[in-house]
Amino acid sequence: MAGFTTAAEIAVGVRAGTLKAVDVLDAHLARIDAREGDIHAFNTVLADRARERAAAVDDAVASGRDPGPLAGVPVALKDNMCTRGVPTTCSSKILEGWIPPYDGTVVSMLDAAGAVVVGKTNLDEFAMGSSTENSAFGATRNPLDTNRVPGGSSGGSAAAVAAGFSALSFGSDTGGSIRQPAALCGVVGLKPTYGRVSRYGLVAFASSLDQIGPFTHTVRDAALALQTVAGHDPHDSTSIPEPLPDYSSLLDAGVEGLRVGRITDLPAGADDDVQERLEQAFDALREGGATIVDVEVPAFGYGLTAYYLIAPAEASSNLARYDGVRYGLRVDAPTTDAMYMATRAAGFGDEVKRRILLGTYALSAGYYDAYYGKALKIRRLMAHDFAVAYERADVLLTPSSPSVAFPIGSKTADPFAMYLCDTYTIPANLTGDPGMSVPFGTGAEGLPVGVQVLAPALGETVMLQVAAELERAAGGRT
Repeated sequence: MAGFTTAAEIAVGVRAGTLKAVDVLDAHLARIDAREGDIHAFNTVLADRARERAAAVDDAVASGRDPGPLAGVPVALKDNMCTRGVPTTCSSKILEGWIPPYDGTVVSMLDAAGAVVVGKTNLDEFAMGSSTENSAFGATRNPLDTNRVPGGSSGGSAAAVAAGFSALSFGSDTGGSIRQPAALCGVVGLKPTYGRVSRYGLVAFASSLDQIGPFTHTVRDAALALQTVAGHDPHDSTSIPEPLPDYSSLLDAGVEGLRVGRITDLPAGADDDVQERLEQAFDALREGGATIVDVEVPAFGYGLTAYYLIAPAEASSNLARYDGVRYGLRVDAPTTDAMYMATRAAGFGDEVKRRILLGTYALSAGYYDAYYGKALKIRRLMAHDFAVAYERADVLLTPSSPSVAFPIGSKTADPFAMYLCDTYTIPANLTGDPGMSVPFGTGAEGLPVGVQVLAPALGETVMLQVAAELERAAGGRT
């Protein structure tokens, strides 16, 4: 990250007139020109559109108007967020040729805040994956080692920030798709409380789990990004109608007096180097004045099983709309039913088909109660177990990912091995609580390790407070 200007620094400079938005953009576009061919972070680079937007920001400053809190900040958007006039593909052939006629709420809020969108980023098709190898447009590579994955499904967004292609990016997190790639790429990634950020305009994967959040270089940038896009939205029926706190208010407060929970029954599986960094993180917080308390979350270990019934079940319902009739790919056939089958066979990749089949099976007559119904009970039990843990601790710490970035192709033949990448992130999606990954040192091959900070619903302020302390401690440990 060294040498990259943060979003906060860019916004302050552009608003003050000491930086030009067009110059900031040119620096980022130059990095894209230099390395995008090796990394493939983007499905679409919007250079001309971005230059027009940056010039408009500079014009606003010159005329005495404040463009907003993200003035001139180059931003990349995961390609499952509807952007008016720009192809939105979800990295799937089935959305071929579809251009949204509207902006999603997050896209509109970023525009109102003065941000400059530089492109739409690659992802695992329909956000289903943990490595960004399931894209119809090819894999994204980790900027720190292009022989390795960037994580997924928001791997393009994580890679864009790690490579300096954008100062800020946004992804979606259904089972860890922000936090896991953030860990593997050595950046900050934040999943807000479910309902804190509008999902309007986010192409649905699993509607009760999906949430939009930022990737940044620093915790302070994450707080700024969340402050910009969070808030109630009448277009989203699950949006929380609560006032926003100042997410930056406690970043410099330290952790004196806070209780940090260590989950004693956390599922095994983290590599030794990851576990060592986690222990160092506990030590750093203890040195900062926090109290480390042991807690139990008995249902944590069932999260993976419950998730891979609930998420595919919702996906099988959400993806039924892609039928070749209304938009996207259409493969002609003699009958309507044959056209449906041909379109979906050609349009969906293997992983999406796998999850549609699994979800349809779990919802089918005779199996609903045995599988989907039980998964919902586990979800409720998990929410209870976390609530009990948060009575004893203000935040919880776990690994973000069981390992550092792994080689491209090393897990594609074993779907279950890929699913295990989300062991530590899935529970926060099932409960709806916030979580974030903070870089904390390196592991094997000198690759970054992320520590996950979890907090109760609407607990982003204290979560960011602890993350900021970890960030300060990591400065001397990396």
